[in-house]
Amino acid sequence: MKATIKASLLSLLLLFCLTPIGFSATPSDGKAPDPPVVVKLAIHDTIQPITADYLQRGLDAAARLHAQAVIISMGTPGGLLESTRAMVQAIESSPVPVVIFISPAGSRAGSAGFFLLEAADLAAMAPGTNAGAAHPIVEGHEIDPILKEKIENDAAAFLRSYAARRGRNVAAAEDAVRNSKSYSDQEALNLKLVDLVTPDDQSLLTALDGREIHRFDGSAVTLHLRGAEIVTTPPSLRERLLSQLTNPNLAVCLLVLGCLLIYLEFNVPGTVVPGAIGTLFVLLGFFGLNLLPVRHTAVVLLLAALVMIVLEAKFASHGILALAGTVSLVFGLATLVDGPIPELRVHTSVAVGAGIGFGIISFGLAFIALRAHRNKVLLGPQAMIGGTAIVRTPLCPNGQVEIRGELWQASLRGQSTLPVGASARVRDVEGLVLIVESVGDSV
Repeated sequence: MKATIKASLLSLLLLFCLTPIGFSATPSDGKAPDPPVVVKLAIHDTIQPITADYLQRGLDAAARLHAQAVIISMGTPGGLLESTRAMVQAIESSPVPVVIFISPAGSRAGSAGFFLLEAADLAAMAPGTNAGAAHPIVEGHEIDPILKEKIENDAAAFLRSYAARRGRNVAAAEDAVRNSKSYSDQEALNLKLVDLVTPDDQSLLTALDGREIHRFDGSAVTLHLRGAEIVTTPPSLRERLLSQLTNPNLAVCLLVLGCLLIYLEFNVPGTVVPGAIGTLFVLLGFFGLNLLPVRHTAVVLLLAALVMIVLEAKFASHGILALAGTVSLVFGLATLVDGPIPELRVHTSVAVGAGIGFGIISFGLAFIALRAHRNKVLLGPQAMIGGTAIVRTPLCPNGQVEIRGELWQASLRGQSTLPVGASARVRDVEGLVLIVESVGDSV
């Protein structure tokens, strides 16, 4: 009997001890734990200041959500080195692990994109993508050999400063900078420039679930991505608009069109609308160019072009000044932006079209305005000189004529008489008497 009681007490005690463990596995509110969150950003454009702002905003949002990781779907031909440095710094200091995924198939991480790829906590590529060709270019033309070597060494040191800490192949990465090497997805994987090759986001999350990574500060983090919810953070309306303004072709077109509208406002004062719209276009064009590297010699060419086009309307140079101004305008527009890649330079076709169009229209407006200024403004009776009057009483030689709905005393010259209804040309005005002649005599 005692043995049975002892066994029952031991069973109750064991059940009591195990009961809290069973309840602790379920949240107090009875809900299942929330799935992990992964923030996704998309960078499929040139690297410029607006791209850097978008990246920083996405990383801040991921930190607020306590996300497990940030996936950056990227495909870019490259961009500005200063913006690239700012983005690399943001990735290195991000409290949330950053995964850069070159996707979809056919995308590339060229030039500045390769620097970003190597800076990520985890680098991945989709099949059919490539990365590399990160040789720095300044102003889109050949530069002094010593300056070129300094720029190459600086870019290579910048890449080495974080590629080694990320466990990447520093020699292969540096080869992309110094020798413009570009790698396919499998070549990058074999050379340890990327961590994995995977076709899409879901397979990427599956492959990274449970993986331990080492952050830039040396801390170890294990990713828990099973069943993760992907929260996409698209560019805001402001970022999309500003990104379009950093297109040098659009900025140049806005600037040229705005200048034409402002010039039209000066020639037709009081219309208001052309001047207001033109001012807006010019300001938007300047804003876009302010975000891009601008060559100052090109600005001088543009100013010289405007001066020569205006002088052509004032001095008869048989079109030489207008032609020189238009040529200067085309060259100034074509070389205005010092973009390191073709996507960040003004296309030749845009420069030629905008330059010739602006030259022809502005020269025409200047010529019309000059002619208007040279014409004398006639008021009162003087304004009737050269006009045609209708005889209302016989002129023999004095009588009355009607002109502009008014009756005037007239004196006929060059002929004895003119009958009623005949036409007479006003030659001069003497006091309040019009000096007229027969229309046939004036021809």
